[in-house]
Amino acid sequence: MQAAERVSAPAKCWSCGQEVANGQPFCSSCAKVQPPRQAGYFDMFDLPQKLNLDVQALEKQFYRYSRKLHPDVHARASQQEQEWSLSQASLLNDAYRTLKNPLERTKYLLKLEGVQFEDERGPGNTNPSKVPAGLLEEVFELNMQLEELRQNQKLGEDDPQLRRDLEGAKDHFAAQLNLLDEQIRSLWSAWDAAWEQSDEAKKTAAKEAMTALLQRRSYLQNLVRDVSETLKES
Repeated sequence: MQAAERVSAPAKCWSCGQEVANGQPFCSSCAKVQPPRQAGYFDMFDLPQKLNLDVQALEKQFYRYSRKLHPDVHARASQQEQEWSLSQASLLNDAYRTLKNPLERTKYLLKLEGVQFEDERGPGNTNPSKVPAGLLEEVFELNMQLEELRQNQKLGEDDPQLRRDLEGAKDHFAAQLNLLDEQIRSLWSAWDAAWEQSDEAKKTAAKEAMTALLQRRSYLQNLVRDVSETLKES
């Protein structure tokens, strides 16, 4: 998912010439579908860049826009308008999926604020030099157990106790993931308040805290996935 650049200046409706708010798929004056613009997901739903969203209201707006962008509605429109409606529908779906998901919404907002996350790594490719603080010893032990299980697989051997230990480790890290999710959510109000007050210092503090938690979460998620896939293969 890539964050879209925000466009500050409103566009003019191609049909009636009235101003169209940034990111809006329709003209509020003549209701004509507009050509897609490079605007943020929050703008598409006319929302402030805050994290505590009314998800039911978001869903209601999504279905309202979806009905207006349905191909049947534009069956008699020009070819250009039909193409615009399909493009707008695709953008709308991406925006809705991102904003509805709490973690994706947080990550997307941070990207809008200039945060760059490392690309997701493949299975078995957690970088030991990037181990979050406080996890080095546990991760070292886990990697040793995973390597032992992989060797057993190659030799056709089985170690029930090793399997139980790895299942326990997976549950342990999964519980930490749940705790991190709660900690990330707890920072939403701090961000929202700083955004409302235009307090750049507090925004930066909330942004940095959420970024650190998301990076830790990404690492733990990779660990849980690696253990699950290794156990499944054995």
